[in-house]
Formats: sequence, C-alpha cells, structure tokens
Amino acid sequence: MSSPDPAGTAAPMAPAILQVRDLTRRFGEVEALSGLNLEVAPGAIGLIGPNGAGKTTLIRILLGLLGPTSGSARVFGLDTVRDGLAIRERVGYMPEADCLIPHLTGIGFVAYMGQVSGLTREHSFQRAHEVLEFVGLREERYRKLGEYSVGMRQRVKLAQALVHDPPLLFLDEPTAGLDPGGRAGMLGLLQLLAQRPGRSLVLSTHLLGDVERVCDQVVMLNNGALLTEGKLASLLGQRGTELTVRLRGDVERFLAAAPAQGLEAWKAPVAGEVRLTPPRDGEEAIFRAAQAAGIQIRYLGPSVRSMEELFLSLVAPRAPGGPS
Repeated sequence: MSSPDPAGTAAPMAPAILQVRDLTRRFGEVEALSGLNLEVAPGAIGLIGPNGAGKTTLIRILLGLLGPTSGSARVFGLDTVRDGLAIRERVGYMPEADCLIPHLTGIGFVAYMGQVSGLTREHSFQRAHEVLEFVGLREERYRKLGEYSVGMRQRVKLAQALVHDPPLLFLDEPTAGLDPGGRAGMLGLLQLLAQRPGRSLVLSTHLLGDVERVCDQVVMLNNGALLTEGKLASLLGQRGTELTVRLRGDVERFLAAAPAQGLEAWKAPVAGEVRLTPPRDGEEAIFRAAQAAGIQIRYLGPSVRSMEELFLSLVAPRAPGGPS
C-alpha cells in the first residue's frame, strides 16, 4: 500500500498490470482470440462480452494455464509462458466452474487453498476465518461444501481467491446462477474490494450492469477481437455531438416535426427519448419542434450512453434515422 504524497503533487501514472501483444489463440479451426493488443492500468477492470467472446480463454492465458498460439501476454511485467507460477502466487482466481471439494468444510477448503498459495498452516486458518467472515459465511464455515447453496458456493469461491491477500483478482462470472438478492450481495462485496488501495480486479462477465456498478475501466471483446477499452467514465460519458431529449407525448410526432426546424433526430433506445445532433440555430429549434408537435420537453442535455448502448453501437449499425 502506498502512502499519500505529503507535498500534494500528482502521483506518477501507475505501470500497466496487464500487457497483451498480438495475442492469438486457436482451438483447431476455432480462433478464440484474434490479434489482441491491450495495456491495462491498475484498478477495477471489467472484461465484458457475450458468451464465446474469448473472456475465459484470455483469463486462462493471463494465469499461465494456457499458452497462446502466437503473441505474448504479461501480468505485473511477468511473461505468462515463462513465469506462470510466479504470476499465480500474486493473483487470486475465482473460476466460473464449480471447483469445490464437497466433503471439505468451508473453513477447511479455504485454509487448504491458502496453504496451496504459500501460507503456513496457522496463517492460512487465520486468514480463512477472516475472509469467510468478510464474504458472509461466518456461521456456515464448519458446514460441508456439498451442503452449500449456489449463493454460498459463489461466496466461498470468492473467499478462496482472497485468502492469500493478492494484489490482483481474476473473477470469472462471479454472479452466475445467483438470484437478485444474491447478485446484489456479491456486487456489494466486489465494490468493497475495488475500493481498497493497492487492490486491482478483473471482473469477467456478460452482464453489462455488473461492470457499471463495480468497475472504472472496461475491456470489451466480441468474437475474440477487441471492440474497445479504456476508462468507463470516458466511454460512457457525455458526447458533445449528440443531445438527448426526453419527451412527454408522442415521440413520432416530434420526429415528424423536427425536419421543418432544421433538426436531425432519431429514436433513442430508451422509451420516450430521442437523440439529435446539436441544432445550428440553437436550442430554440428543439422547443419549436415540440410546440409544433403539441408535446412537452421534460429533459434536454448531452447524451450519456449506457453499457448496452456502447456495446450495440460497436457491434451493430445505428438505428434508422440516425447519422452514419
């Protein structure tokens, strides 16, 4: 953990924790990753994309569990092919698959994983008690894993990833199979982890809302290729070339009245909203169009995208009526 700068000067930019160069991985005729290039700074990173996008393959390569067909990858500057063991000593991994040992208790399993990660037996049991309390399994720690519910199994998988206090966590679909309450609880835990100084995490998921809640960076994959990456606030932030208008009334009537006022407008993904390019003659043209359509403007301001809009804008053409 680094101490604050007493002089108040800006801290130097942190070095990348993940570096990927021309990374390709094939399984027979299937290309799971295709010429991937990334350089990711510390923080809470959302690795997102639909099922089959290549997320799990990328994580397995970064852990040194799978070699690339071509290209290279580094974690903390360590090469994933040569230094896989050293990388795994410094990271925690919560796999998507159910990797538990049914006849072990929660405390026994997490302590065992601590010893596998290099902790002494005494220290591993101490840490196991701490992390099981953190994930909300204090009362269930002496129950056998075979008796755990889906939600409890997900939490104990998170606990074993945390037991050796790694500076980087890889979390593969951590909310898979959870009901709304369990999902909210898991995301709350991940938010707490993301806020801890000196801790980074990679949250791999196809659920875009999970990334919006937890992460400050995003890496978006589709069909094994990089769609986009960067700071979430920048990718979803205000777009100076578009305005959003929220209407009370018939959106179609507004769209019909817009051209007469020199406006280029189209439907937004959200019901009751339209998007338009900023009018040359000022915002008065927007209000004239609304008046001509006999409807009320409830909001007018810069457009801000959701994760879903961002993804769809990268994989699909704009809806009819929008600018190219």
